[in-house]
Amino acid sequence: MKIIEYGKENRDVVMLLHGGGLSWWNYRSEAELLGRDFHVVLPVLDGHADSGADFAGIGKNADALLAVIDSRFGGSVLVLGGLSLGAQIAAEMLSKRADVCRYAVLESALVIPSPVTEALIGPAFGASYGLVRKKWFAKMQFKYLRLREDLFDDYYRDTAKISRENMTAFLKASTAYEAKPVLRECRATVRIVVGGKEQRKMRRSAQQLRALLPDSCLEIGEGLYHGEYSVRYPERYVSDLLEMIGRR
Repeated sequence: MKIIEYGKENRDVVMLLHGGGLSWWNYRSEAELLGRDFHVVLPVLDGHADSGADFAGIGKNADALLAVIDSRFGGSVLVLGGLSLGAQIAAEMLSKRADVCRYAVLESALVIPSPVTEALIGPAFGASYGLVRKKWFAKMQFKYLRLREDLFDDYYRDTAKISRENMTAFLKASTAYEAKPVLRECRATVRIVVGGKEQRKMRRSAQQLRALLPDSCLEIGEGLYHGEYSVRYPERYVSDLLEMIGRR
């Protein structure tokens, strides 16, 4: 597993997991800000550009990241955060180990399975995957995703490196993911964030997570679409994170 690191070599470790189809640069701006005082760890999730491994499931990614935390950070981190697929993997990590972190930020995590969508992913990508490497198509997708303009070169470079098999695998896993009741045992303080303009199923997922996690709060970002909170507003993300952990 490829890991990008920023900041100080100390015990205040912040691990942030990027969204599906993106990469570590999803959180680059946050890492640059947090790196002044924290050790920021940005893994490249399996199945993504230069990760070194195919995508074998959300649970497998969670296990691999827990192994990294065990081997390098003494079994726990200060903050665990994630966006979309990254948030699902973070939720899975919390399910597997209740004390893996002291604080968590779960942004736009789908935890209610969508079997119809899952069934359509394979045929849809079979017909359109060849367009991924076309710059005009990448620009269209980039605009649809509402990513920050300075991230286009990163997005185009890394998206073109994702194989059809891996892209299909992580998209299907994401639409099939379901929150586990064992999350009720989580000991972390958790912020659940969802955009006010996201799809209804995403808002329902956020509410379900809030019901499962005993020490959590749900924040609905007014006017925000999927992923905009961390990708477009890194200063706000960092400010909110510091306030949550009492370091503001």
